[in-house]
Amino acid sequence: MTGDHQTLALLLFSAFVAVTLAITTRAGRRRRGSAEESSTGGRLFSPMENGFALSGDYLSAASFLGVSGLIALNGYDGMLYSVGFLVAWLVVLLLVAELVRNCGRFTLADVVAARMGERRVRTAVGASSVTVSVLYLVAQMVGAGSLVSLLLGGTGDAARSWTVLGVGALMVVHVALGGMRATTWIQIVKAVLLLAGALALTVLVLLRFHGDFSALLTTAAERSGHGRDFLAPGLGHGGDWTARADFISLGLALVLGTAGLPHLLARFSTVPTAGSARRSVVWSIGLIGGFYLMTIVLGFGAAAIVGSDAVRASDPAGNTAVPLLALDLGGGAGSTGGTVLLAVVAAVAFATILAVVAGITLASSTSVAHDLYTSYTRGRDGGAGRRRYGEVAVARISTVVVGGTAVGLALLARDLNVAFLVGLAFAVAASANLPVLLYSLFWRRFTTRGAVWSVYGGLVPAVLLVALSPVVSGSPDALFPGADFHVFPLRNPGVVSIPLGFLAGWLGTVTSPEPPDEAKHAETEVRALTGAGAV
Repeated sequence: MTGDHQTLALLLFSAFVAVTLAITTRAGRRRRGSAEESSTGGRLFSPMENGFALSGDYLSAASFLGVSGLIALNGYDGMLYSVGFLVAWLVVLLLVAELVRNCGRFTLADVVAARMGERRVRTAVGASSVTVSVLYLVAQMVGAGSLVSLLLGGTGDAARSWTVLGVGALMVVHVALGGMRATTWIQIVKAVLLLAGALALTVLVLLRFHGDFSALLTTAAERSGHGRDFLAPGLGHGGDWTARADFISLGLALVLGTAGLPHLLARFSTVPTAGSARRSVVWSIGLIGGFYLMTIVLGFGAAAIVGSDAVRASDPAGNTAVPLLALDLGGGAGSTGGTVLLAVVAAVAFATILAVVAGITLASSTSVAHDLYTSYTRGRDGGAGRRRYGEVAVARISTVVVGGTAVGLALLARDLNVAFLVGLAFAVAASANLPVLLYSLFWRRFTTRGAVWSVYGGLVPAVLLVALSPVVSGSPDALFPGADFHVFPLRNPGVVSIPLGFLAGWLGTVTSPEPPDEAKHAETEVRALTGAGAV
């Protein structure tokens, strides 16, 4: 876009961003500044409100931009992300939602530390939560860079870099001003906008093919350059044993990782009861399920209408497939309708990124303040110790630190697909957070050593394997394409690191010199199942 159309697109886009900031500021004026209010919003949200907020927190740039782009480029194999992201919520509903609400207060570490040696466990779980959050933030910022670069009329590195820096600044404003209350309302508004935008595009795509989904698939296969192979398994994850192992690894990470994401687990503390947490998940499953059905139509629609080659030319990772589809459906480049539709879709996608980034940053800063800072200022005997700053102040400072780290990594990873980057975050969450959470809730003999070993036994291998994989070096699309120090052949470490996390937790427990605290486990079990004594 050039001239007046580009100006119109940027004005519409800026208006959407201004509205989200206004909501944050308004909600931020109503907060009381306490740790409880900042982290949980007063636990006053209804199941429907929290269900929409969960959807808004979960449906990120990976969902709207990354998944659709992968389907547009890889066809059938790209749908693995849609299926994996949705199936994961059944694990959340059946295993963790109610129990985490009953046992936790602010963070994942609250659940685990209820029956363990608090200081060591909080340090381990806090470090893991921050690592997962930073990886997730990187994916959102890469998506924002691709999006705004397209609005600015190019895909230059400078445009993407400045966009990433801008998202980082807006993220700090959202979290510092509004806390959980403002973040929740931003996520609710964003979920409504995202679902409405996706529905409108889906209807337009189907109308283009007169409601004939078979014709849509046939045209997508023809314009993909791969023919019928585009609609069959194996295009993205077929071939040798490493590609197939990567497929299994990715599936495990997507299905198991959701239950270990700290920003989603924190949302269960914003409702008054465990029953409300369960109903929140039911609401979110319905909303998320409908959305991922629409991403399938949008992905194949982008391949059929825009063409896989055009999508790849705009962004090799496919992150701009949906904006390009919107431009074409509105009348094409140079048309007012195309400009308006592109601007609206870009603004919705950007609001999506901003809301998810705010939620993740809030969860990570809360973990730093409530887990890491508290554990180091607390006396070794469990006493309060001396603290120079309150938790809210520390959380605000850590927001800047976490955001700056994520910005730096996003500048390196700007050429990777956002859904793929989220898959890495899911793998780390499933490796480090899920084993310790399940063991704490369901294994009577679990000990403090087992908890610490479980976290580090999943976290360290996951991060190390990613660092030694083709994601970082040894491939054309690596973070450092000019270097080659990879020794691990898979791009997703889940198939190795997830079993290691469970194994380390078991090994640490059976070799632990201290006996398990049966009384604390019984207390935790009663609280988890009945809600007695829950905050």
